[in-house]
Amino acid sequence: MIQIEQKTHTKDGDKTVIVLSPNGRLDITTAWQFRLKLQECISKLSPHVVVNLGKVNFIDSSGLTSLVAGMRDADKGKGSFRICNVHPEAKLVFEVTMMDSVFEIFETEDEALNSDDVREGNRA
Repeated sequence: MIQIEQKTHTKDGDKTVIVLSPNGRLDITTAWQFRLKLQECISKLSPHVVVNLGKVNFIDSSGLTSLVAGMRDADKGKGSFRICNVHPEAKLVFEVTMMDSVFEIFETEDEALNSDDVREGNRA
């Protein structure tokens, strides 16, 4: 079982951004739980999501798949999907798989929350 901290931020008085911070490993045994949490947040709360990976020291292909699925769900809802604070050990997985060019990745949660990328809701 994976622990997932959830916070809600309201930007510009109306835009709600959900911040999810999983803790531990995001692998074949936990990725499905994280995927369900992402789906629930995007469908019920807001299509704008920031995933803080600062407490995830291991991620495998199942973990990456859950992130890709979350990004697709957010895009379908005309939202945004950002990743921040990637643990150094997990960052290597993003680089080797070239997923670092697929996701919007920020150094800090504040940067992810405050970045208004022109591609928002319209990822190429």
